[in-house]
Amino acid sequence: MNDRRRRQKEGTVQKATVIIPNYNGIRFIKECLEALLAQDIPSSEYHVIVVDNGSTDAGRELIEDAFPQVSLIALPSNTGFCHAVNVGILAAKTPYVILLNNDTKVHPHFVSALCGALDARPDAFSVSARMRMWDRPDLLDDAGDRYCVLGWAYARGKGQAATAYQSPAEIFSACGGAAIYRKSVLDEIGLFDEAHFAYLEDLDLGWRARVHGFRSYYEPAAEVVHYGSASTGSRYNETKTKLAAANSIYVIAKNMPLAQRIWNLPFLLIGFLVKFLFFCRKRMGILYVKGIREGFEKALSEEGRAGKIPFRWKNLANYLAIQGQLYVNTLRLLKKT
Repeated sequence: MNDRRRRQKEGTVQKATVIIPNYNGIRFIKECLEALLAQDIPSSEYHVIVVDNGSTDAGRELIEDAFPQVSLIALPSNTGFCHAVNVGILAAKTPYVILLNNDTKVHPHFVSALCGALDARPDAFSVSARMRMWDRPDLLDDAGDRYCVLGWAYARGKGQAATAYQSPAEIFSACGGAAIYRKSVLDEIGLFDEAHFAYLEDLDLGWRARVHGFRSYYEPAAEVVHYGSASTGSRYNETKTKLAAANSIYVIAKNMPLAQRIWNLPFLLIGFLVKFLFFCRKRMGILYVKGIREGFEKALSEEGRAGKIPFRWKNLANYLAIQGQLYVNTLRLLKKT
């Protein structure tokens, strides 16, 4: 009898399922799982699922041999981050799901801190963990994500001293690299949009939840060190630049009603121009423009139009609150707070 069936037979109620999407992550997956299975709560209280995205290394065999208590879902090909995560969410039978990148190492209180933070906030859809840099653990990698009126998503606290951001706080959206989500809300608003493939899908989901009146928070007690961009290469690489550029257009087309897009257009034009000049300096300007074009094509496609969040007057107050956040987060970005 496997570990999960034994727990079900004994009547143990699990609160959370940790879902790890994996693609050629043999360099990281062993250390990731060892830390995750050494939590300060009994293993009977949470379950771990690895969704392998058609890896060609020996990661699947390592998981099967060394971690029999972990459920492995092996996909035949790389279907992207969003589809892999959705497969894991659909397989989860717990009220909470935790998403965790394979290039991470969690602290012993990671699962309990995230579950406790969600327990304490009935209005919360998601809670983001405190992420520190793998090679510079004295620096923060992410303390929750923000989105501003310039059309930029950015990690709160990135590159700042790890002693900062020690208090829980409301954020725009949780970073999907290490975050917990309330599954009942996912059932209501939908799962990750697979048209994203990868990048900004967590922003899209958090934005969608805000439109429906739910909130996201940051919990500093849930700590993790993160390597970053392990599956695609360096922080600025061709794959990430093109996908992120496309999705930066797609997420606006999906979540902003027409009136809000028109209102924000001057700021958005400035924001995208600055980004273009930035990537020109990185010798990726043409690639960035190609990504922007693909974003418009995606937004105007049948799939993109079907994924657009319809405007409802009952959500007007939520849209106004979101607009306020875009202004506030722009000021925070300029002040570097």
